[in-house]
Amino acid sequence: MIHRNIAVALASLLLLTSCAASEPKPLSSLTKYQTQELKWRDCYGNYQCSNLLVPIDYQDLSVGAFSLALLRYQALDQDRRIGSLVVNPGGPGASGVDYAYNAELIVGPEILERFDIVGFDPRGVGDSAPIKCLNDSETDASFAADSKPDNDTEFALLISDAKEYFAKCATNTKHLTAYSTLNSARDLEILRSVLGDRKLNFLGKSYGTYLGTLYAELFPENVGRFVLDGAVDPNSNNREAMIGQATGFETALNAFISDCLKRKNCALTGDLLTARNQVSDLLAKTSITPLKSRSGRDVTESLVLVGIASALYYSASDWPVLRDAFKEATLGSGESFLSLADQYAGRQEDGSYLGNENDALQVIDCLDQKEIDTISAFKNGFAEFSEKAPIFGPYLAYAGLACRYLPNSGSMEQIEIKNFKTTPVLIIGTTRDPATPYKWAQSLAKVFSSSILITLDGDGHTGHGRGSICVDSAVDRYLLTGATPKSELLCAN
Repeated sequence: MIHRNIAVALASLLLLTSCAASEPKPLSSLTKYQTQELKWRDCYGNYQCSNLLVPIDYQDLSVGAFSLALLRYQALDQDRRIGSLVVNPGGPGASGVDYAYNAELIVGPEILERFDIVGFDPRGVGDSAPIKCLNDSETDASFAADSKPDNDTEFALLISDAKEYFAKCATNTKHLTAYSTLNSARDLEILRSVLGDRKLNFLGKSYGTYLGTLYAELFPENVGRFVLDGAVDPNSNNREAMIGQATGFETALNAFISDCLKRKNCALTGDLLTARNQVSDLLAKTSITPLKSRSGRDVTESLVLVGIASALYYSASDWPVLRDAFKEATLGSGESFLSLADQYAGRQEDGSYLGNENDALQVIDCLDQKEIDTISAFKNGFAEFSEKAPIFGPYLAYAGLACRYLPNSGSMEQIEIKNFKTTPVLIIGTTRDPATPYKWAQSLAKVFSSSILITLDGDGHTGHGRGSICVDSAVDRYLLTGATPKSELLCAN
C-alpha cells in the first residue's frame, strides 16, 4: 500500500533500512516461544484460528509478550500435504489473517490441496497488539487535510500535525518502538518453528517482500519456497524510495491516460501532455474549491489525489471508475474520487475504518527508517521531486518528515542487507507497477543470488493472481515442486 503521511495524501510504501546492527539473542533463549503449542479452534466456517506468543523486545525478554492472531486454511489433501505456506499481503499494516481468509482467491486449487495457508497479523496490526493513534473522525481529517505545504504557514502546520499525531500514538499504544519489521521477521521464525516446518514457505506481496527479505537475511538457512511479488528494494534510502515511487505512479498514470484518451467516454482530451495538464489543473482547483459529494463531505485536493492513486493499483476494476471520476469532476462532483479514496483508506459508509492499517503503516514505516533527513534537506529536495514526477512528486517530497517526531525512530536497530545465497526464490515485478517500480524487482533479484526474476509486462500492483497464466503457472509449479524457470521469465497479461 502507499502510505498516508501526516497531512500528506501520498507518502512512502515503506522507509527502508541499510545500516549494521547488533545480532538478535541466541535462539536458545527463545526456547519457550519456539516450543509453545498452538491451540487451534474452528472459526469462520472452514478455517482455524489461534494465537502465537512472541517477545515484545528480543533484546530484553523480560519485557513480556505480544499475542499475534493466526488463521489457517488446512490443506484439502492432508495425506499429500507439503507443509505450511505463510502469506502476507503488504502494508505495512495489512492483515495477514484477512488475507488468508481469502485463500481460495489468492492461490490456485493445487496449492490449496497441498499446503496449509497460514496468515498472521504482524505485531501492531489488526488483532495483534494493534497500534492505535487516531479515532475515525481524526483519520477523516487527516486524509482530507492540505496535502502539499506551499508556504511557511502550511509547513508549520505539517510539523505541528506530526507532533500531535505521534503524541496520540504514544498515549494510545504501549511499547511503541517495538513494532519494527525487523522484529516481525523474528516473529516469522517463531511461527515457522511452532508450525513444525523445517523451512519457511512464504508468499509475500509488496511490503511483504521486505518482510521476507529481512527474514532471509536473519535466517538464510531456513528459507524454503519464497515468492516475493511486487518487490521492494531493501537498500534504497528514503529519498531514493520516494522518488522511485513517485515516478512509478507517474508511469502508471500515463498508462491510464493513454488508455482513457482512446475511449469515447474519457473526460480528458488532447494528447498525453495536454491531459496531464488537465489533471494538474483539477488538483490546483480542488486545493481552493473542493468537489462536492452526496454525503456532504468535501472532496479535497488530497482526497482527489488518493483516489487517483488508488485506482492505479487495479487497472481492470478501477480504471473505469477513475474515468467516471474525471467526468463527474467537470460537473463539480467528487463522488467517484471519494469512493476510490475511501476504498484505499478502508473507510466504511458509516464512517468507521476497517482495522488500524493507517496508523500501523505510519508507525512501522518510521521505525524501519534508518535515518531521517533534516528539515532543510526535505525542503531542498522538493524541486527534484517536482521535476522527476510533476504530478505526484510534490506530494511525496515530504514523505518521512513526520518520522522526525516519533521518539527514537531514527535510532532503531537495523541490519545491513547484503547479497546472500538461499534456496532458489521467485521474484516478480510488473513493468508499470505504480507502488513498487519494476526496477525494485531487478534490484531485489541481485540481493537474492539464487533468485529467478519473473517480469509481468502489465499495469497495476503486483503480478501473481492478476490473470497471467504465465506468472501463475510458474508460481504454482515452484511451490509444488521447488522447480524454478531455467532463466528469467517474461510474461504478459
